[in-house]
Amino acid sequence: MRPATATAAAVTTLIGVGAAVIAAGRYASDVALRAPSGRPLPGDPRLTVHATGPERITLTRSIASLRPGTYGMEATGLHAVLGPVLDRVPHTADTVVRRLERVELGVLGPGARVRLTPQLHRGTPISALGLAQEDVEIPGELGPLPAWLVAAPRTTWVIALHGLGTTREHPLNLVPFYNRRKIPVLVPAYRGDEGAPPSPDGLAHLGDSEWRDVDAAIRYAVRRGARKVVLHGWGTGASMALRAAAESGVRDRIGGLVLDSPVLDWEATLRNLAAAHHVPGPLLPLAVRAAQGRTGPHGDLLQAVSEPDALRVPVLLFHGPDDTIAPWEPSVELAARRPDVVSLQTVRYAPHASMWNADPVRYEESLRRFLTPLL
Repeated sequence: MRPATATAAAVTTLIGVGAAVIAAGRYASDVALRAPSGRPLPGDPRLTVHATGPERITLTRSIASLRPGTYGMEATGLHAVLGPVLDRVPHTADTVVRRLERVELGVLGPGARVRLTPQLHRGTPISALGLAQEDVEIPGELGPLPAWLVAAPRTTWVIALHGLGTTREHPLNLVPFYNRRKIPVLVPAYRGDEGAPPSPDGLAHLGDSEWRDVDAAIRYAVRRGARKVVLHGWGTGASMALRAAAESGVRDRIGGLVLDSPVLDWEATLRNLAAAHHVPGPLLPLAVRAAQGRTGPHGDLLQAVSEPDALRVPVLLFHGPDDTIAPWEPSVELAARRPDVVSLQTVRYAPHASMWNADPVRYEESLRRFLTPLL
């Protein structure tokens, strides 16, 4: 009986270990894929406000606070907008002084712990930008999707698609640019966003299923009079745009793609998200396997869109080597594989989905040149 007892104990131990491994993988995948819409992506540290003054703010010196460009700054009950680093004012060894553009919400003072974000605006097109909007509902696969429509005369529309860690407020950074050029902009929510239907499994799929809501948005725009659409996406929104261009039944209506920090390597981005949330290194492979088991197989998006028949419209791609969420190298590879349609604009010193923030003037000039022949 002793050998049998030992065998039973060993089997019980193995079952227990297996259950623990499954539970650990499920936990790690939850951390990466259950982040609610609008929750900031992990990675950058919180910064301490040391002082404020007329049109300036002093922050803890770090890679984040030294980045060039314009960013939002958030804390609980606080939203402000930061401009570039001020070079002609004194800085200490531990601090950096930036231009303070405005405080939109809350009171900003010394001691506040803040985080930088690519979102400059809070609110809606009318409340944040003074631009008239129509609140519309797009019939989606899972139910109605709320959207903002900022109307304009042209018949080529832009559909603006936010990514992980942001909301519909993120595309408001570019809405004034499009409005000045009389281009209608549709800014939809998609599954998992506030006000939109939840994903059936409660998980983000990094664009692999969410793209079907982009397909619904294209069909809505066409019904409203759009002859062509340009899809402008950030992060997973950029991946959704690529999926739609390759697989949508109405992809003939897509005239071009603007991609900011696209997620082209699903597994690498999942690992990066889990690691940034402090999931221990040994659990990262388990997170990938658990996520694949729960969300289904994920095809190689880079390979899929590299095929000549998959991508037949011009693509303006903004990405850079400082993105710690979606690796830059697959974007470089996509541009190398498809130089006939892809133009890569390399942006340095910019975190994920923040290529516009790093240099708004250069970004918008590249965008203007790209759009001109498409209108």
